Amino acid sequence: MTTLQNDTFLRALLKQPVEYTPIWLMRQAGRYLAEYKATRARAGDFMQLCQNVELATEVTLQPIDRFDLDAAILFSDILTVPNAMGLGLYFETGEGPKFEINLQSEQVIRQLTVPDMAKLRYVFDAVASIRKALNGRVPLIGFSGSPFTLACYMIEGSGSKEWRNVKNMMYARPDLMHRILEINAQAVTLYLNEQIAHGAQAVQIFDTWGGVLSHKAFAEFSLRYISQIINGLKRENESRRVPVIVFTKGGGQWLEQMAACGADALGLDWTVDIGQARRLVGDKVALQGNFDPFALFGTQKSIQQEAESILADFGQGSGHVFNLGHGIHQLTNPEHVKVLVDTVHQASRQYHL
Repeated sequence: MTTLQNDTFLRALLKQPVEYTPIWLMRQAGRYLAEYKATRARAGDFMQLCQNVELATEVTLQPIDRFDLDAAILFSDILTVPNAMGLGLYFETGEGPKFEINLQSEQVIRQLTVPDMAKLRYVFDAVASIRKALNGRVPLIGFSGSPFTLACYMIEGSGSKEWRNVKNMMYARPDLMHRILEINAQAVTLYLNEQIAHGAQAVQIFDTWGGVLSHKAFAEFSLRYISQIINGLKRENESRRVPVIVFTKGGGQWLEQMAACGADALGLDWTVDIGQARRLVGDKVALQGNFDPFALFGTQKSIQQEAESILADFGQGSGHVFNLGHGIHQLTNPEHVKVLVDTVHQASRQYHL
Protein backbone atom coordinates (compact mmCIF):
# COMPACT_ATOMS: atom_id res chain seq x y z
CA MET A 1 0.00 0.00 0.00
CA THR A 2 1.08 3.59 -0.73
CA THR A 3 2.52 5.57 2.19
CA LEU A 4 -0.09 7.77 3.84
CA GLN A 5 0.68 11.45 3.21
CA ASN A 6 -1.85 12.88 5.70
CA ASP A 7 -2.48 10.79 8.82
CA THR A 8 -3.78 13.66 10.99
CA PHE A 9 -7.23 12.05 11.27
CA LEU A 10 -5.83 8.72 12.49
CA ARG A 11 -3.50 10.40 14.98
CA ALA A 12 -6.33 12.54 16.39
CA LEU A 13 -8.52 9.44 16.91
CA LEU A 14 -5.70 7.94 18.98
CA LYS A 15 -5.15 11.25 20.86
CA GLN A 16 -1.64 11.57 19.45
CA PRO A 17 -0.17 15.05 18.78
CA VAL A 18 -1.44 16.80 15.66
CA GLU A 19 -0.78 20.18 14.04
CA TYR A 20 -4.47 21.05 13.60
CA THR A 21 -7.91 19.51 14.20
CA PRO A 22 -8.78 17.19 11.29
CA ILE A 23 -12.21 17.30 9.65
CA TRP A 24 -14.41 15.02 7.56
CA LEU A 25 -18.20 15.14 7.13
CA MET A 26 -20.82 12.45 7.42
CA ARG A 27 -22.41 11.99 3.95
CA GLN A 28 -19.63 14.13 2.46
CA ALA A 29 -20.18 12.29 -0.84
CA GLY A 30 -23.77 13.05 -1.70
CA ARG A 31 -26.58 15.01 -3.25
CA TYR A 32 -25.34 18.49 -2.29
CA LEU A 33 -22.62 18.06 -4.93
CA ALA A 34 -23.51 18.54 -8.60
CA GLU A 35 -20.83 16.04 -9.62
CA TYR A 36 -22.42 13.38 -7.39
CA LYS A 37 -25.84 13.92 -8.95
CA ALA A 38 -24.31 13.55 -12.40
CA THR A 39 -22.62 10.27 -11.45
CA ARG A 40 -25.78 8.91 -9.82
CA ALA A 41 -27.74 9.70 -12.98
CA ARG A 42 -25.22 7.63 -14.95
CA ALA A 43 -25.57 4.77 -12.49
CA GLY A 44 -29.36 4.57 -12.82
CA ASP A 45 -30.34 4.32 -9.15
CA PHE A 46 -28.80 4.39 -5.69
CA MET A 47 -28.17 0.65 -5.29
CA GLN A 48 -26.64 0.39 -8.74
CA LEU A 49 -24.31 3.21 -7.75
CA CYS A 50 -23.32 1.38 -4.55
CA GLN A 51 -22.73 -1.87 -6.45
CA ASN A 52 -20.68 -0.32 -9.26
CA VAL A 53 -17.08 -0.35 -8.01
CA GLU A 54 -15.85 2.25 -10.49
CA LEU A 55 -18.66 4.71 -9.77
CA ALA A 56 -18.56 4.15 -5.99
CA THR A 57 -14.86 4.99 -6.16
CA GLU A 58 -15.60 8.09 -8.23
CA VAL A 59 -18.17 9.54 -5.81
CA THR A 60 -16.04 8.72 -2.75
CA LEU A 61 -13.24 10.86 -4.17
CA GLN A 62 -15.42 13.76 -5.32
CA PRO A 63 -15.44 15.63 -1.97
CA ILE A 64 -11.74 14.85 -1.48
CA ASP A 65 -10.98 16.51 -4.82
CA ARG A 66 -13.17 19.52 -4.00
CA PHE A 67 -12.36 20.18 -0.31
CA ASP A 68 -9.27 19.88 1.90
CA LEU A 69 -10.78 17.05 3.95
CA ASP A 70 -8.66 14.80 6.16
CA ALA A 71 -10.41 11.48 5.46
CA ALA A 72 -12.50 9.77 2.82
CA ILE A 73 -15.43 7.51 3.72
CA LEU A 74 -16.50 4.53 1.67
CA PHE A 75 -19.57 5.27 -0.44
CA SER A 76 -22.12 2.62 0.46
CA ASP A 77 -25.20 2.16 2.66
CA ILE A 78 -25.73 0.63 6.10
CA LEU A 79 -28.51 -1.60 4.72
CA THR A 80 -26.24 -3.62 2.43
CA VAL A 81 -25.90 -6.20 5.24
CA PRO A 82 -29.62 -7.03 5.70
CA ASN A 83 -29.94 -6.96 1.90
CA ALA A 84 -27.32 -9.70 1.76
CA MET A 85 -29.48 -11.65 4.24
CA GLY A 86 -32.14 -11.86 1.53
CA LEU A 87 -34.56 -9.22 2.81
CA GLY A 88 -34.79 -7.47 -0.58
CA LEU A 89 -33.66 -3.86 -0.15
CA TYR A 90 -35.11 -1.29 -2.52
CA PHE A 91 -35.50 2.49 -2.62
CA GLU A 92 -38.63 4.42 -3.58
CA THR A 93 -38.11 8.03 -4.64
CA GLY A 94 -38.85 10.36 -1.76
CA GLU A 95 -39.68 7.51 0.63
CA GLY A 96 -36.30 6.13 1.66
CA PRO A 97 -35.24 2.49 2.00
CA LYS A 98 -37.68 -0.41 2.16
CA PHE A 99 -37.46 -4.19 2.44
CA GLU A 100 -39.57 -6.72 0.59
CA ILE A 101 -39.42 -9.02 3.66
CA ASN A 102 -39.68 -7.75 7.23
CA LEU A 103 -38.94 -9.58 10.48
CA GLN A 104 -42.34 -9.55 12.14
CA SER A 105 -43.02 -13.29 12.34
CA GLU A 106 -41.17 -15.79 14.49
CA GLN A 107 -40.78 -18.16 11.56
CA VAL A 108 -38.96 -15.58 9.43
CA ILE A 109 -36.77 -14.57 12.38
CA ARG A 110 -35.81 -18.18 13.08
CA GLN A 111 -34.73 -18.56 9.44
CA LEU A 112 -32.45 -15.49 9.57
CA THR A 113 -28.75 -16.31 9.18
CA VAL A 114 -25.43 -14.50 8.92
CA PRO A 115 -24.92 -13.78 5.20
CA ASP A 116 -22.10 -15.14 3.09
CA MET A 117 -19.65 -12.24 2.78
CA ALA A 118 -19.26 -13.13 -0.91
CA LYS A 119 -22.63 -11.43 -1.42
CA LEU A 120 -20.99 -8.19 -0.28
CA ARG A 121 -17.94 -8.57 -2.49
CA TYR A 122 -18.83 -5.35 -4.34
CA VAL A 123 -18.32 -3.41 -1.10
CA PHE A 124 -14.91 -4.93 -0.43
CA ASP A 125 -13.87 -4.42 -4.05
CA ALA A 126 -14.89 -0.77 -3.71
CA VAL A 127 -12.77 -0.40 -0.55
CA ALA A 128 -9.71 -1.78 -2.39
CA SER A 129 -10.42 0.39 -5.44
CA ILE A 130 -10.82 3.56 -3.36
CA ARG A 131 -7.59 2.91 -1.46
CA LYS A 132 -5.76 2.58 -4.76
CA ALA A 133 -7.37 5.74 -6.18
CA LEU A 134 -6.62 7.77 -3.05
CA ASN A 135 -2.94 6.93 -3.51
CA GLY A 136 -2.16 7.79 0.11
CA ARG A 137 -3.73 11.28 0.09
CA VAL A 138 -5.91 10.69 3.16
CA PRO A 139 -7.10 7.65 5.16
CA LEU A 140 -10.21 5.68 4.16
CA ILE A 141 -13.04 5.06 6.64
CA GLY A 142 -15.14 1.92 6.40
CA PHE A 143 -18.48 1.65 8.18
CA SER A 144 -21.56 -0.30 9.13
CA GLY A 145 -24.84 0.23 10.92
CA SER A 146 -25.10 -0.99 14.51
CA PRO A 147 -27.02 -4.22 15.16
CA PHE A 148 -29.92 -2.30 16.72
CA THR A 149 -30.15 0.29 13.94
CA LEU A 150 -30.12 -2.45 11.30
CA ALA A 151 -32.79 -4.33 13.27
CA CYS A 152 -35.02 -1.24 13.26
CA TYR A 153 -35.25 -1.28 9.45
CA MET A 154 -35.36 -5.07 9.26
CA ILE A 155 -38.34 -5.34 11.62
CA GLU A 156 -40.35 -2.34 10.37
CA GLY A 157 -39.50 -3.02 6.73
CA SER A 158 -38.79 0.71 6.26
CA GLY A 159 -38.04 3.85 8.22
CA SER A 160 -40.40 4.93 11.01
CA LYS A 161 -41.11 7.85 13.33
CA GLU A 162 -41.83 5.75 16.42
CA TRP A 163 -40.49 2.24 15.65
CA ARG A 164 -43.64 0.70 17.15
CA ASN A 165 -43.05 -2.85 15.87
CA VAL A 166 -39.44 -2.74 17.05
CA LYS A 167 -40.39 -1.72 20.56
CA ASN A 168 -43.31 -4.14 20.72
CA MET A 169 -40.91 -7.00 19.98
CA MET A 170 -38.31 -5.65 22.39
CA TYR A 171 -40.72 -5.71 25.31
CA ALA A 172 -43.06 -8.58 24.36
CA ARG A 173 -40.54 -10.98 22.77
CA PRO A 174 -37.04 -9.95 23.82
CA ASP A 175 -35.82 -13.45 22.87
CA LEU A 176 -36.63 -12.76 19.20
CA MET A 177 -35.04 -9.31 19.35
CA HIS A 178 -31.86 -10.77 20.84
CA ARG A 179 -31.75 -13.41 18.10
CA ILE A 180 -31.85 -10.69 15.42
CA LEU A 181 -29.25 -8.60 17.23
CA GLU A 182 -26.89 -11.55 17.72
CA ILE A 183 -27.01 -12.42 14.02
CA ASN A 184 -26.54 -8.76 13.10
CA ALA A 185 -23.55 -8.46 15.43
CA GLN A 186 -21.87 -11.52 13.92
CA ALA A 187 -22.55 -10.21 10.41
CA VAL A 188 -21.27 -6.70 11.13
CA THR A 189 -18.09 -8.08 12.73
CA LEU A 190 -17.31 -10.11 9.60
CA TYR A 191 -18.31 -7.20 7.36
CA LEU A 192 -16.05 -4.65 9.04
CA ASN A 193 -13.14 -7.08 9.27
CA GLU A 194 -13.40 -7.65 5.51
CA GLN A 195 -13.39 -3.89 4.95
CA ILE A 196 -10.27 -3.60 7.10
CA ALA A 197 -8.63 -6.49 5.25
CA HIS A 198 -9.32 -4.74 1.93
CA GLY A 199 -7.84 -1.42 3.08
CA ALA A 200 -10.14 0.52 5.44
CA GLN A 201 -7.88 2.40 7.86
CA ALA A 202 -10.58 3.28 10.41
CA VAL A 203 -14.18 2.13 10.84
CA GLN A 204 -17.32 3.80 12.15
CA ILE A 205 -20.38 2.09 13.61
CA PHE A 206 -23.51 4.16 12.96
CA ASP A 207 -26.00 3.62 15.79
CA THR A 208 -28.45 6.03 14.22
CA TRP A 209 -31.51 4.91 16.20
CA GLY A 210 -29.93 3.97 19.54
CA GLY A 211 -31.12 7.30 20.91
CA VAL A 212 -34.81 6.22 20.76
CA LEU A 213 -34.21 3.67 23.53
CA SER A 214 -34.67 3.99 27.28
CA HIS A 215 -31.60 4.05 29.50
CA LYS A 216 -31.86 0.36 30.41
CA ALA A 217 -32.84 -0.73 26.89
CA PHE A 218 -29.88 1.09 25.31
CA ALA A 219 -27.43 -0.92 27.40
CA GLU A 220 -29.22 -4.22 26.73
CA PHE A 221 -30.21 -3.91 23.08
CA SER A 222 -27.62 -1.59 21.55
CA LEU A 223 -24.40 -0.97 23.49
CA ARG A 224 -24.00 -4.65 24.44
CA TYR A 225 -23.85 -5.68 20.78
CA ILE A 226 -21.64 -2.77 19.74
CA SER A 227 -19.13 -3.87 22.39
CA GLN A 228 -19.35 -7.43 21.08
CA ILE A 229 -18.48 -6.24 17.57
CA ILE A 230 -15.55 -4.12 18.73
CA ASN A 231 -14.15 -7.07 20.69
CA GLY A 232 -14.20 -9.11 17.47
CA LEU A 233 -12.59 -6.56 15.17
CA LYS A 234 -9.11 -6.69 13.72
CA ARG A 235 -7.53 -3.68 15.41
CA GLU A 236 -4.25 -3.57 13.51
CA ASN A 237 -3.51 -3.72 9.79
CA GLU A 238 -0.57 -2.62 7.64
CA SER A 239 1.46 -2.28 10.89
CA ARG A 240 -0.91 0.40 12.17
CA ARG A 241 -3.83 0.52 14.62
CA VAL A 242 -7.27 0.64 13.02
CA PRO A 243 -9.34 3.07 15.15
CA VAL A 244 -13.05 2.44 15.79
CA ILE A 245 -15.59 5.26 16.08
CA VAL A 246 -19.07 4.74 17.56
CA PHE A 247 -21.76 7.30 16.77
CA THR A 248 -25.10 7.06 18.58
CA LYS A 249 -27.39 9.86 17.45
CA GLY A 250 -29.22 11.11 20.54
CA GLY A 251 -26.83 9.23 22.82
CA GLY A 252 -25.20 12.12 24.65
CA GLN A 253 -26.62 11.00 28.01
CA TRP A 254 -24.73 7.68 27.80
CA LEU A 255 -21.24 8.95 26.98
CA GLU A 256 -19.63 7.54 30.13
CA GLN A 257 -21.03 4.05 29.45
CA MET A 258 -20.13 4.29 25.77
CA ALA A 259 -16.57 5.31 26.61
CA ALA A 260 -16.08 1.85 28.12
CA CYS A 261 -17.27 -0.07 25.01
CA GLY A 262 -13.79 -0.45 23.52
CA ALA A 263 -14.06 2.26 20.85
CA ASP A 264 -11.25 4.73 20.23
CA ALA A 265 -13.65 7.63 19.61
CA LEU A 266 -17.28 8.59 20.16
CA GLY A 267 -19.29 10.67 17.71
CA LEU A 268 -21.44 13.47 19.13
CA ASP A 269 -24.59 15.02 17.70
CA TRP A 270 -25.19 18.77 17.90
CA THR A 271 -27.21 18.59 21.15
CA VAL A 272 -24.08 17.75 23.15
CA ASP A 273 -21.65 20.35 24.49
CA ILE A 274 -18.26 19.02 23.41
CA GLY A 275 -16.47 20.59 26.38
CA GLN A 276 -18.78 18.85 28.85
CA ALA A 277 -18.42 15.61 26.87
CA ARG A 278 -14.63 15.84 27.12
CA ARG A 279 -14.82 16.33 30.87
CA LEU A 280 -17.11 13.29 31.16
CA VAL A 281 -15.00 10.84 29.15
CA GLY A 282 -11.60 12.16 30.19
CA ASP A 283 -8.75 10.42 28.43
CA LYS A 284 -10.70 7.24 27.65
CA VAL A 285 -11.71 8.15 24.08
CA ALA A 286 -11.36 10.82 21.43
CA LEU A 287 -14.46 12.79 20.40
CA GLN A 288 -15.88 13.45 16.95
CA GLY A 289 -18.40 16.15 16.13
CA ASN A 290 -20.53 18.09 16.53
CA PHE A 291 -21.47 20.98 14.21
CA ASP A 292 -25.21 21.24 13.48
CA PRO A 293 -25.62 20.41 9.76
CA PHE A 294 -28.15 23.23 9.42
CA ALA A 295 -25.61 25.76 10.67
CA LEU A 296 -24.18 25.43 7.14
CA PHE A 297 -27.26 27.33 5.96
CA GLY A 298 -26.08 30.41 7.83
CA THR A 299 -23.74 33.14 6.60
CA GLN A 300 -20.04 32.57 6.07
CA LYS A 301 -19.39 34.59 9.22
CA SER A 302 -21.84 32.59 11.33
CA ILE A 303 -20.33 29.33 10.05
CA GLN A 304 -16.88 30.53 11.05
CA GLN A 305 -18.11 31.64 14.49
CA GLU A 306 -19.89 28.35 15.18
CA ALA A 307 -16.83 26.31 14.17
CA GLU A 308 -14.53 28.48 16.29
CA SER A 309 -16.89 28.10 19.25
CA ILE A 310 -16.82 24.29 19.06
CA LEU A 311 -13.02 24.29 18.78
CA ALA A 312 -12.75 26.58 21.81
CA ASP A 313 -15.16 24.42 23.81
CA PHE A 314 -13.02 21.33 23.19
CA GLY A 315 -9.89 23.31 24.06
CA GLN A 316 -6.21 22.46 23.95
CA GLY A 317 -4.73 19.20 22.80
CA SER A 318 -5.49 16.31 20.49
CA GLY A 319 -8.43 13.92 20.55
CA HIS A 320 -10.95 15.94 18.52
CA VAL A 321 -12.04 15.11 14.98
CA PHE A 322 -14.29 17.86 13.67
CA ASN A 323 -17.48 16.66 12.00
CA LEU A 324 -21.16 17.39 11.68
CA GLY A 325 -23.61 16.15 14.30
CA HIS A 326 -25.32 14.12 11.56
CA GLY A 327 -25.19 13.83 7.77
CA ILE A 328 -24.88 16.86 5.52
CA HIS A 329 -28.21 18.08 4.08
CA GLN A 330 -28.73 17.73 0.33
CA LEU A 331 -29.54 21.45 -0.08
CA THR A 332 -26.27 22.61 1.50
CA ASN A 333 -24.22 25.13 -0.48
CA PRO A 334 -20.83 23.51 -1.26
CA GLU A 335 -19.12 26.88 -0.87
CA HIS A 336 -20.25 26.91 2.76
CA VAL A 337 -18.65 23.50 3.24
CA LYS A 338 -15.36 24.95 2.01
CA VAL A 339 -15.70 27.80 4.52
CA LEU A 340 -16.17 25.28 7.33
CA VAL A 341 -13.25 23.07 6.33
CA ASP A 342 -10.86 26.00 5.89
CA THR A 343 -11.98 27.61 9.16
CA VAL A 344 -11.39 24.42 11.15
CA HIS A 345 -7.90 23.98 9.69
CA GLN A 346 -6.91 27.58 10.33
CA ALA A 347 -8.60 28.30 13.65
CA SER A 348 -7.64 25.01 15.30
CA ARG A 349 -3.88 25.45 15.05
CA GLN A 350 -3.81 27.60 18.18
CA TYR A 351 -5.04 24.59 20.20
CA HIS A 352 -2.18 22.34 19.05
CA LEU A 353 0.88 24.41 19.91
